[in-house]
Amino acid sequence: MSAQATPRDSRREPTAAEFRAMQASPEFQDLKHTFRKFTFPMTACFFIWYVIYVLLAIYNPGLYSKSIAGNVNLGVFMGLAQFLTTFIITALYIRYANTEIEPRATKIREEMEG
Repeated sequence: MSAQATPRDSRREPTAAEFRAMQASPEFQDLKHTFRKFTFPMTACFFIWYVIYVLLAIYNPGLYSKSIAGNVNLGVFMGLAQFLTTFIITALYIRYANTEIEPRATKIREEMEG
């Protein structure tokens, strides 16, 4: 078997100085801002939602025992809602990353690798 060159083999390896220069560049700062604009607020919202869920279970345990439909009580519903919000946040992040983060990161990577 002959070794074939892959596209990765043809990429130029940036130097440490080039990485530091890129980290200080407006393009990289914009990428960081774009990433943080979504992740920080979403993380805070989900954390608050989770803490409220736990605190209600601790300080008002009777609340979660109220029946919603048949054997499904509010506690089961709220627990499943935690999973549902995790999936929703993941889907939103994937869409956001594909449209906002990845194009900027690709541009920076192509600029760095030449």
